[in-house]
Amino acid sequence: MSLTLDAPRPRRNPWRKGRFAGPAILAGSLLTVAATFTACGMDSGFGDSSVFVPDAPASFDTPLPIPPLADSTVVDGVRVFSLTAQEGRTEFLDGRPTTTWGFNGDYLGPTLRAERGEKVAVEVRNRLDETTTVHWHGMHLPAAMDGGPHQPIAAGGEWRPEWRIDQPAATLWYHPHPHGQTEEHVLRGLAGLFLLDDENSRRLALPAQYGVDDIPLIVQDKKFRDDGEFQFDSEGNEIGLLGNVVLTNGAWGAALDVTTELVRLRILNGSSARTYDFAFEDGREFSLIATDGGLLESPVSTDHVRLSPGERAEIVVRLAPGTEVMLRSQPADLGDVVVPAAFGGTDEFDVLLLRAADTLRPSPPLPARLAEIDRLREEDADNHRIFEVQDRQINGRSMDMDRIDEIMQIGSTELWRVTNLDRFPHNWHVHDVQFQVHDIDGAPPPPELRGWKDTIYLEPRRAYRIMMRFEDYVDDEKPYMIHCHLLLHEDEGLMSQFVVSRDGPSRNADGDGQSGGHAH
Repeated sequence: MSLTLDAPRPRRNPWRKGRFAGPAILAGSLLTVAATFTACGMDSGFGDSSVFVPDAPASFDTPLPIPPLADSTVVDGVRVFSLTAQEGRTEFLDGRPTTTWGFNGDYLGPTLRAERGEKVAVEVRNRLDETTTVHWHGMHLPAAMDGGPHQPIAAGGEWRPEWRIDQPAATLWYHPHPHGQTEEHVLRGLAGLFLLDDENSRRLALPAQYGVDDIPLIVQDKKFRDDGEFQFDSEGNEIGLLGNVVLTNGAWGAALDVTTELVRLRILNGSSARTYDFAFEDGREFSLIATDGGLLESPVSTDHVRLSPGERAEIVVRLAPGTEVMLRSQPADLGDVVVPAAFGGTDEFDVLLLRAADTLRPSPPLPARLAEIDRLREEDADNHRIFEVQDRQINGRSMDMDRIDEIMQIGSTELWRVTNLDRFPHNWHVHDVQFQVHDIDGAPPPPELRGWKDTIYLEPRRAYRIMMRFEDYVDDEKPYMIHCHLLLHEDEGLMSQFVVSRDGPSRNADGDGQSGGHAH
């Protein structure tokens, strides 16, 4: 019999001092903020003279940096990687170096790569002056290896998670997840990709030469002080910091020299708050071949793809010899938000210039079929849950590290209804599992949302029903997280915790954290 776990009535808190919040926002105040946004330039820092304001567009003549593939060794059947979190200096702006953090370098980190079925370990060393963590975003793994806020790595400390890769080929990523400090740690530069391969992905005729026709793109927006240092203050914006400089793999104004007819771009929205809508300046169509959790069943022809923070997309685009085209972010449809300009919804800007050589190496046509996806059916759901997101709460509760909010039963299939009750952006990320979007307001999802997902944008006041299975790993003590991946929201409490247990499913729905749930 199916168990329905309804949502408690959220406690409404429409006003937060110093921030725009909820449907009761003063429209005049937001319109004032919106006026500071300009096409291609974005906001200027709200009149703060200490903020760097570009006096001209980027020239797009900087060769696109390609994150190196991480070295690894195989010891007793385990592929072992090493990551060191460290401080460095990076010159994003001419003559104005910035203090940055990176893994194995000054900024960002290497790309880890492993095969389905392999056992992997990552030796993580923290050489920063404060505690951090490393979370494997999109990875199916034991809760104790997840790298969330319950796996802190103290300054000078080390951590060695180990697990077996058991999920389809996909573009995943890693980033810090310290409780209350994730936004700053990611903004400082701690992030990298984790690519998974499998037998199916290797046999497909897809662009697959890393750094040549298979290109990683970590897209982030930043705001700098006039002295070149990062600015972290979001200046009262409800969703967090929206930058006026867009970096691609850590470069402002990057260009990619293309040598093949088809090029595959693995795009990560690595920003803390901004939602992008990626398209090409000439409106050309391209093929979307994969989303967060792996390949789609078939390529989807489209001319744009919207990504909120933490989401990924793999696209394949064709270029003609001797031509160039700009990858841009056009104004993103954020849904029924109040004054979209206040949340970046009217911003547009260039991201990456693609320059094709005069002679291009031929590329085979894309396969008509990419992957088989076992569709989860509503009638197969063992449990139903309702989640309502409002302000910095899920179902009326803010994050408590000592409280377990949900208990999932191992081997169960669940159907969740998730709704953003606010009139500003949120999204939804679930650790450990990949989910399928069953429907949105009762209608089938668009083609770009029919693959495996771990993060999804929540348009205000729309009901997203998603389905997932909880398999393999049981731990009654170590929790996984569910949260908004707008990092300011996460840091300020828009997160809850669940464990996967052999016990029956339940929910902590009352005020004392005891009845009907699991006190942790």
